[in-house]
Amino acid sequence: MGTDFHFLEITVKTLCGFVVILLLTRMLGKKQLSNVTFFTYVTGITIGSITASMVIEPDTNFFEGLVSLALWAILTVIVEIISLKSSKARVLLDGQPTIVIKKGEILEEALAQCRLNMDDLSMMLRKEDVFSIKDVAYAILEPNGQLSVLKKKGAESVLRDDLHIKKPATNVFPSELIVDSNIVEKNLKEFGLTKEWLFQELEKHGVYSLHEVFYAELQEDGSLLVDKKGNSREYHH
Repeated sequence: MGTDFHFLEITVKTLCGFVVILLLTRMLGKKQLSNVTFFTYVTGITIGSITASMVIEPDTNFFEGLVSLALWAILTVIVEIISLKSSKARVLLDGQPTIVIKKGEILEEALAQCRLNMDDLSMMLRKEDVFSIKDVAYAILEPNGQLSVLKKKGAESVLRDDLHIKKPATNVFPSELIVDSNIVEKNLKEFGLTKEWLFQELEKHGVYSLHEVFYAELQEDGSLLVDKKGNSREYHH
């Protein structure tokens, strides 16, 4: 009788835990899968561990576990809302991209800061179908640990090279200059641009206030892509 009751208890706890996990994953959103930073990774592991303890550990109070899960989920949502509203909090919580190869040159200090060695970098480049540093214009290590690579013009397509099509030289790596109406001054400085230049470019798009801009991105050819609030996007050369 005791064994049957224990089996029934485990079954009910498992079903309840399954439902709770399903609800939490829906509530926490797709970011848990699409953008796995260290924070979201730890959050996922913790939620799974709490749920497993609730279901399997006989000494763990099921309802106390539910309260713990609910509090953890609420805190996670609060942190994500803060991150969404504040660019400084976003950098603090998720980190920021780091350029490790710039204009074909390896930035050794950046590699050291990211705790990467050349073997790590070479492996990550090979995953992007790059087998020589000479083919790389820019490489950026993203906050989720993935490497984004911009190949030099002429290296990205063997077919185009075989056809001897002339390609323009890469000027810059496409980079965000405005996010949530805030200027990304680090990127302005990176490409030797000024706020005066940025405001002049915005005026060409009919924009006279940062509050009108949701996102602005510097393109490879030096032009500016502007996404106004309200999803009105413009791209000027």
